[in-house]
Amino acid sequence: MKIIKKFLIIFMMAAMLPLLSACHGSQQRTGFTVPASFDDQTPVELIFWAKNDTNKVQTAVYQKAIDDFHALYPNITVTMRLYTDYSRIYNDVITNISTDTTPNICITYPDHIATYITGSNVVTPLDELMADSRFGLGGSEVRFDAPTAAEIVPEFLEEGKINGVTYAMPYMRSTEAVYINKTYVEKLGYEVPDILTWDYIWEVSEAAMAKDESGVFTLNGQNVMIPFIYKSTDNMMISMLRQLDAPYSNENGEILIFNDTTKALLEEIYVHAKSRAFSTFGISSYPGNFLNAGQCLFALDSTAGATWMGSDAPLMDIHSNQVVQFETVVRPIPQFDPEHPKMISQGPSVCVFTKENDQEVLASWLFVQYLLSNDIQTAYAETEGYVPVTIKAQESAQYKDYLARSGEDNQEHYSIKIDASRLLMNHTSDTFTTPVFNGSASLRSAAGQMIENTCKSARRKEEMSDGYIQKLYEDITSLYRLDQIDGNQATRHIPRVSVVLLCVLGAFWILIGITRLIRALKRKPGQGSGSR
Repeated sequence: MKIIKKFLIIFMMAAMLPLLSACHGSQQRTGFTVPASFDDQTPVELIFWAKNDTNKVQTAVYQKAIDDFHALYPNITVTMRLYTDYSRIYNDVITNISTDTTPNICITYPDHIATYITGSNVVTPLDELMADSRFGLGGSEVRFDAPTAAEIVPEFLEEGKINGVTYAMPYMRSTEAVYINKTYVEKLGYEVPDILTWDYIWEVSEAAMAKDESGVFTLNGQNVMIPFIYKSTDNMMISMLRQLDAPYSNENGEILIFNDTTKALLEEIYVHAKSRAFSTFGISSYPGNFLNAGQCLFALDSTAGATWMGSDAPLMDIHSNQVVQFETVVRPIPQFDPEHPKMISQGPSVCVFTKENDQEVLASWLFVQYLLSNDIQTAYAETEGYVPVTIKAQESAQYKDYLARSGEDNQEHYSIKIDASRLLMNHTSDTFTTPVFNGSASLRSAAGQMIENTCKSARRKEEMSDGYIQKLYEDITSLYRLDQIDGNQATRHIPRVSVVLLCVLGAFWILIGITRLIRALKRKPGQGSGSR
C-alpha cells in the first residue's frame, strides 16, 4: 500500500505540471485589461487595412477620418493600406499571423475572424473595452462624440459576437435587393409587387425569353436577354434555405446543408438555368451591366451596389450608347413567404489585433470608435447604398436631410441608392446572419458553388438526377474540405487549463478506485464489514 500511495502522489504531481505550465505560460487570452490611463505623449503608429474598389469618395472619407483623428490624438499616426476585395485582406491576415505582423485595425467579416482566432489570441476581445467608463463606447475620456452601446443598432452589434464574445464592431451594413426594370415587366403584362415571390420571379423571367421568328427577343429587340441574374450565389442559397427554415449549419460548426430542401432548390434552379432565364455573376458577369443595357429584368445585388443600377446610375461599366432608358424600382429579395420576409445582413466590420503594447491596442480601439462617430458614418453611407450602423447617425439631422433629398441629382442623392438604403432601414428586423465558426467561410463558398455548378451543368445539358446531386455533394465537400471542419467546435473554446484539470481529476478517481480494489482483495475472510 505504501508503494501505491507513493505512486499516487508522484502521479498527481506529474499530472499537475502541465496544469501549472498552462496557467503560467498559456498564450490564450480571455479578455483585454484596459490601461489605467492613456499615454498621449509617446508616439503610436497604427496600421489600418481597409477595402475599397475604385470609389475615390470612400477613400477620401477614410483619409479625412485619419486626419481628423490625428488632430484629436496628435501622438497617434494611422497609416492606411487599401485592398480591392475582402478575400485579399483575409489571405494577408492569415499569412501575417504566423509572422506576428498583422495590422492594428482591419476591415473584415466575422466569418474571417472565426478563422483568425482559432488556436491564438490574435484578435482582441472587445467586451471589456466597450464597457469601460473612461475609454469605452461613449466613455468620459474619449475626445469625440462617440456612440454608446445603446446607440448602435442591436442587430448589427450582435453580429460581431463569436461564442458570446465580441470580436468586431459593425462599420457599415447592407443587404441584398432586386433592381427591377419596371418598364419591361409591365410590358410583359405584370405588375411589380411590394415583395416578390420566387414563383413570380421565375414566371416573369421565363416569359421574357420569348423570341420572334428571326431569333431576336421580342421584349427588348436584342439578341441578348438574361431576365434574372444573381450576383452572390452564396447568399442566394443561404437565403433560400433560411426562408424555408431548412438546415444550413449550426453554432457548433456542423455542416447541415446537404439535405432534401437543398436538392429541391437545385432542381428548380436547374430548370431556369437550362432555359437561360437565370444566370449568375460567375457565368455571365455583373448583373448591373445587363440591367442597364436592357438585357435583364431582375438584377439581384447588394444595396451597396445601388450606384451602378439604372439608366441614370452615376457609376457604369458600359458605354453610354449601350444604355437603355427604363424605370428602375428596388425591392427586397424574392421570398417564399412574403408575409414574413427574410434577407441576409452583410457589410464590413472592424476588428482590433492584439499587440504586446496595451497602449497600442487602446489607441486602435479609440480609432475604431472614431469610425463609428456621426460624421464618418453618414459620410461613408452617402457614398453608396450602405446604412449607418448607429441609431445615433441614422437619426442625425445630417443623415435625415440626405434621405429627404432623394432624386435631387444623380450623384450624391441618386434616388435608387437612397431607395436601397431605406429598404434596409425598413427591414432591419427581417435580416439574419449565419453561424460563425472556423470553416464557416468555406461553407458559405460551398453553398454558392453548388448553384454555380448546377447552372453550368444545365447549360451543358447534363442530366439532373439523384445521382448527379449525390456526386455534386461529394465534389463540393472535397473541394472545400467540409469533411475536415470540426462538427462540434463549441468544445474548442474550453480553456486548455480546464481540459487538463478534468483529465487529472478523472485519473485521480480512477487511481482511488484501483487502490480500494487492491485493499478489498487483501482483506482476510471475515474482516470485511457487514458480515452476518
